[in-house]
Amino acid sequence: MSKIYDGIMGLVVGDALGVPVEFKQRDTYEVTDMIGYGTYNQPPGTWSDDSSMTLATLESIGRLGKIDPADIMKNFYRWFEHADFTPWDEVFDVGAGTQRAISRYAQGMPLNSCGGDSFRDNGNGSLMRILPLALVPHTGRDIVDVSSLTHAHSISQNACLIYVSIADHLLAGESKEQAVAKGIQAITSEEYARLPEIHQCERGEIKSTGYVVDTLEAALWCFLNTDNYRGCVLTAVNLGDDTDTVAAIAGGLAGILYGVGGDAGIPEQWISNIARKEWIRQLCENVKRTFSE
Repeated sequence: MSKIYDGIMGLVVGDALGVPVEFKQRDTYEVTDMIGYGTYNQPPGTWSDDSSMTLATLESIGRLGKIDPADIMKNFYRWFEHADFTPWDEVFDVGAGTQRAISRYAQGMPLNSCGGDSFRDNGNGSLMRILPLALVPHTGRDIVDVSSLTHAHSISQNACLIYVSIADHLLAGESKEQAVAKGIQAITSEEYARLPEIHQCERGEIKSTGYVVDTLEAALWCFLNTDNYRGCVLTAVNLGDDTDTVAAIAGGLAGILYGVGGDAGIPEQWISNIARKEWIRQLCENVKRTFSE
């Protein structure tokens, strides 16, 4: 399969691993394998809004052959209102900022006015779904515009720019250390001042909250301090709090780097549990075919 599939499935599997323990306090549990039920009482392999919005973005890009924010937002509406792009035809998890933005869209507000743009609007809801842009030709403007559909503050936009830049460098064949170092250089802002040394932090210094800066720091810390996919996403899930999103974001990068199977890649057994896995594979194939023609 392609790096598109590796990255997307890396994100989805990380998400599904974190769903059963979302919001749990760190070190009150330990996840060592794909489990189910827990927080949302969902079967093993169930992914959340992180993957739904990522796949909604991917579907639009593959169908149109370009990044079209208006069409992507239409897919977000289909997800939120009609449970399209969900594992079991049910929306069971949605961030407050995302919900507000889609509600504004449904009320007919202009696309560039839907996303929250105050400091308090810096949840991780655009970072968690931005990976598809790294997998196709894109500009910085594309990244900012797609983030701003739900999260229009510069802190959220910058997180997306950093993350996509890191993925770009991984896709170019650079090591994880090189990719992160170069990706971080894409943005110089005080909120992300810890990133150049984030790998040296102790676990107790890493927060895994829904604040986008904490989420990006936690995901990169997991990615840099492990040497295989399984270790990366399990480290993320076991940080507690926003487990599914931290693991999804870390897992997208780890999927690109390590691929599927083998000693370091995404375990095939985990993929076998994933809801709608063949549909996800087809979405990835559509994007690959559209952009290779």
